[in-house]
Amino acid sequence: MTAEITASNVHALPPAELVAPDRVAARLYTDPGIFELEMTRIFERSWVWVAHDSELPEPGTFKSTHVGRQPVIVTRDRRGEVRTMLNRCRHRGASVCERKSGRANGFTCPYHAWSYGLDGSLRGVPYPDGYTGVLDRGGMGLRRLRTESCGGMIFATFDDDAEPLAEFLGDARPWIDRFFKQGGGYPVKVLGTHRFRYRGNWKIQLENTTDGYHFPIVHRSWMASVDAETANMMSFMTDPEAVTHDLGHGHSVMRMVPEHSDLDVDDGTEKLQDRFRSLVSRLESAGVDEAGIRRLVRAMHGTGFNLNLFPNVSMSISFFRVLRPISVGETEIEHVAIGPDGPPEITGPVNRERLRAHEHFQGPFGFGTPDDAEGWDRVQRGTTAAPDMPIMVNRGLGRETSSPEGWPTSHVTDETGMRAAYAQWKAMMADG
Repeated sequence: MTAEITASNVHALPPAELVAPDRVAARLYTDPGIFELEMTRIFERSWVWVAHDSELPEPGTFKSTHVGRQPVIVTRDRRGEVRTMLNRCRHRGASVCERKSGRANGFTCPYHAWSYGLDGSLRGVPYPDGYTGVLDRGGMGLRRLRTESCGGMIFATFDDDAEPLAEFLGDARPWIDRFFKQGGGYPVKVLGTHRFRYRGNWKIQLENTTDGYHFPIVHRSWMASVDAETANMMSFMTDPEAVTHDLGHGHSVMRMVPEHSDLDVDDGTEKLQDRFRSLVSRLESAGVDEAGIRRLVRAMHGTGFNLNLFPNVSMSISFFRVLRPISVGETEIEHVAIGPDGPPEITGPVNRERLRAHEHFQGPFGFGTPDDAEGWDRVQRGTTAAPDMPIMVNRGLGRETSSPEGWPTSHVTDETGMRAAYAQWKAMMADG
């Protein structure tokens, strides 16, 4: 049973006791000791998203990234199997890869030239006579992490005893499938990425992608910058069909544009936006039929929902948002633009339009991300005042119901998704 969080005990309670059903202690944002526990109990035990299939299209392709704070390399080996390995030489600890992505036959440490295969196996050691009788080459490959995928999303974990990925994702899996329908009948690929950091705790951003309450307030400049059709589509504050579902295991889905929750559902009555007239003409010239044009153009704004996957990735309407904790008060965000992967004469114009829309909101000079980041910075600064004062996550608690699927559900402006994430956080932090 959770103890009552009070000014007199907030500094003494163990981390898991700092989460209540309707509030969390501000210590969760500011306590370096809690942050260190999160790195081991959450980021080294959870399934953490590391890549999308399209980033590793062929054997020999790789991507370097992080699981929590630990650097890793994700590769597709010669047999086509995806591997995740620590980016750390087994000899003296140097990183063996400094490139963000590319192609390679293997990886060689620049310090003493120990070399490793794409599967992490140790291939060569210079001047091996010095290791006679003292080196078991078979046990000195790059350390591998358990790696599994779902719907093209690749996850890794340090925990060999973790439940299978499919079980961890649970009821989020159908939403992953729906998200990728924005390919308009084609597979989805990564178009590009950009990174930035904000001065705040990682959980502030985890909350943001399941927070519909802030959208018309923080993003009013974006709403004023787009055409009336787009602004109207995103006016969900009073739409009773716009809801958030708690999907279990800390995952949630925030359905801002319910009619675009499943892009395969199209009764033909929705008018294609005037802003895409030129794109429609180009697709017609490329020989795309009316049904194909509707699929591609209706998906230009993405799927109409944010799928928050605990702990580090959101499949957010039309892009991935990936968080990486740096310290208790600093977080790196990677925005990943995506689009259909098909014939260039068809998907080329579509993806150019998608990139312009991505830049307009998510880009570093866009109307959305800078406003979000300012809000995240301010939350971190504010929580240094009155550290015994809680962070409230009780909006909509009194009107939360159960969906036909059994998911706790409330309005899209409510904090159901945050409560879902903190319930998972509490469970993992209590499991010492």
